[in-house]
Amino acid sequence: MAVLVAIPMAFIPAFFFSWFLYWLDRYEKEPRWLLLMTFFWGGIVAIIGTLIIATVFEIGFSLVLNDAVLEDIAGGSITAPLVEEFMKGLAVMIVFFLFRKEFDSILDGIIYGGIAGLGFAATENVFYFLGQYSEAGWGGMFTNFALRVGVFAWGHPFYTAFTGLGFAIARTNRNILVKFVAPLIGYFLAVLAHSFHNTSLVFVSGLGSLALVILLEWAGWLIFLGFIIWLIRHEQGLLKKHLREEMNSGLISEAQFKTAVSFFQFGARMAALSGGSYKATSHFYQYLGELAHKKEQLEKFGDEKGNAAIIQKHRQSIAALAPQAKT
Repeated sequence: MAVLVAIPMAFIPAFFFSWFLYWLDRYEKEPRWLLLMTFFWGGIVAIIGTLIIATVFEIGFSLVLNDAVLEDIAGGSITAPLVEEFMKGLAVMIVFFLFRKEFDSILDGIIYGGIAGLGFAATENVFYFLGQYSEAGWGGMFTNFALRVGVFAWGHPFYTAFTGLGFAIARTNRNILVKFVAPLIGYFLAVLAHSFHNTSLVFVSGLGSLALVILLEWAGWLIFLGFIIWLIRHEQGLLKKHLREEMNSGLISEAQFKTAVSFFQFGARMAALSGGSYKATSHFYQYLGELAHKKEQLEKFGDEKGNAAIIQKHRQSIAALAPQAKT
């Protein structure tokens, strides 16, 4: 019975938070199948890999330290951050290398990192909920739910977002040194943030110190959210820059241009829903977002074995959908 409660308690909030990250990607959304794969990499592959590697580390620490308290601190402050962020970060690395054409912006890296973190957190929470149930019953489970899903919900996605940020900087930069170093720095920051969380909780001795930890973590998350909003505004500028040319050429109308660069496209989508052209309208604005990013990449990096062809293909798709697209 406890398992049937713990799984939806962990996964339903994780899916909701994942949808929120998906929603934040306003102008050029990532493929849902790829995001789902990233989520379950975090929730299955990263968990299994962490259990195996962390066990090896724990055996090593027990042989060297021979002290239960020090072993717990080392496990939480060193092993868990290093191993968990490595395993979650592999999902971002796979997207970076195997699905490079989908990795278009800084925001994309943050989204993939965050989604991998949410998948990991969901499965980890199932284990924690069941552990608390075995120790303190339903009260223990629901208290743990309030802490892990309510108070510390954005921990794992926040940490792994740094790894995603590192790969995204590498993707959007021409400097070879930056391409090599940025993912390593991103991983280091992910480990550092994760280690800070785990270490600070070890030394929590009362409600005051717990409140301070919560305040610091929420401050970090809100600052990062502010950075994401700035990135969204930057992408908006990128769309204005590259789609104005398409408007001037007659590919899209002025009204479609204004809708494409708007943060909220709610009116257009509602009009499309009532008019029976929701799918065509959604695809139309998605293609416009992808077109703008590919034009930016062509301008910065050259053809990259296909940018020009993708741009031409998107223009053809946009031309076909334009008569149906609502504004």
